[in-house]
Amino acid sequence: MSFESLGLRAELLRAVSEKGYSSPTPIQKQAIPLILEGRDIMGGAQTGTGKTAGFTLPLLQRLISTSKPQKGRRPIRALILTPTRELAAQVAESVQTYGRHLPLKSTVVFGGVSINPQKQKLIKGVDILVATPGRLLDHVGQRSADLSKIDILVLDEADRMLDMGFIHDIRKVLALLPRQKQTLLFSATFSSDIKQLADKLLKSPVLVEVAKRNTATETVTQVVHPVDKKRKRELLSFLIGSNNWKQVLVFNRTKHGANRLSDQLNIDGIKAAAIHGNKSQGARTKALADFKSGKVRVLVATDIAARGIDIDQLPHVVNYELPNVAEDYIHRIGRTGRAGNEGEAMSLVCVDELKLLKDIERLTKRAIPKVVIEGYDPDPSIKAEPINRGGGRQQKGARKPAGRHSNGNKAASSRNGQRPPFKGRSNNQSRSGNRAGLSS
Repeated sequence: MSFESLGLRAELLRAVSEKGYSSPTPIQKQAIPLILEGRDIMGGAQTGTGKTAGFTLPLLQRLISTSKPQKGRRPIRALILTPTRELAAQVAESVQTYGRHLPLKSTVVFGGVSINPQKQKLIKGVDILVATPGRLLDHVGQRSADLSKIDILVLDEADRMLDMGFIHDIRKVLALLPRQKQTLLFSATFSSDIKQLADKLLKSPVLVEVAKRNTATETVTQVVHPVDKKRKRELLSFLIGSNNWKQVLVFNRTKHGANRLSDQLNIDGIKAAAIHGNKSQGARTKALADFKSGKVRVLVATDIAARGIDIDQLPHVVNYELPNVAEDYIHRIGRTGRAGNEGEAMSLVCVDELKLLKDIERLTKRAIPKVVIEGYDPDPSIKAEPINRGGGRQQKGARKPAGRHSNGNKAASSRNGQRPPFKGRSNNQSRSGNRAGLSS
């Protein structure tokens, strides 16, 4: 099947061809015709399956096909909500790439940067807005964003938005939207919370799935390397050096741990950088750019910051620490093996994390092969200790409470424990400033 057979306009086909794509992916084959028909979609798609183009291309076509001459500022007609800054930027880039030959305007808004340039673009008028929930509500409060004319709503990576505690912000946004609209919900995993949200939000939705739920793509080779906690960094350096890995994405549970590991790798002579919610947006953007260009060999990331990292043919992902929530394992290793390419995902697992490993294997319904690296055999006399999950909380193998970050702070709360009032905030009191560490 070709993109031409999906019924896309010539301008979109030209943009797709310029991007170098000739055949649609499975999610695109299923989703694009349904979205063009105006159907609500509940899409189950892992990262790297082409889902962004799967909703962006038909969204652009529906907007241009139903556009009318506007007097004054053009209204926002399509809203795409994402959980993190990096993913918002990635989706916004796709909108611009595929819509380059259409007379539609788009912009992206997220926290961590000045709100004023964003306000100026919104006031001039855009057709498509890509946003993180917190910063979007800041703009609504400052009257730079009017959501009353939305025709199409996209919730991208809805599971992550709920994990990050954005459900209250999402409800506020939904209350501002018209009842009659097309809604597209995409999620790599389907929890009971996702299903409840879909039941309330979608009208006679079509379920589109391209893989079994809560499973990793088959193009990713998975392996566990048992090792003592104190020797993890040594083993990681050995694996990178002995195999001459040039590009490695490493996951850590906490921001402090990511900084520390990055510093240690640099001491070992391995160029590394850390990316997490406490980093400024400029620092995060630079670290990601350096990693993509090869200036940085290892990028150490937390789960929050890593969502939206889209790198073609990323060969290696390492779980330096297993995630607190099993679903996050799927998202992590989904950074490699994208678009049909092969990838390798390794997990360095100490005795403290055995229950977390069992949770992952129970979720994915598969046993991950265990390979002990010679010279790094774990000491059987070491007893399991409670896992430090950040924020001073220590629990052993317990599931992270819904709506909390891995650092243990309520995602819906500000740093000082109380959110500022919604109305009447000045620019320097925006939600993104008070929620440092969130990707709003």
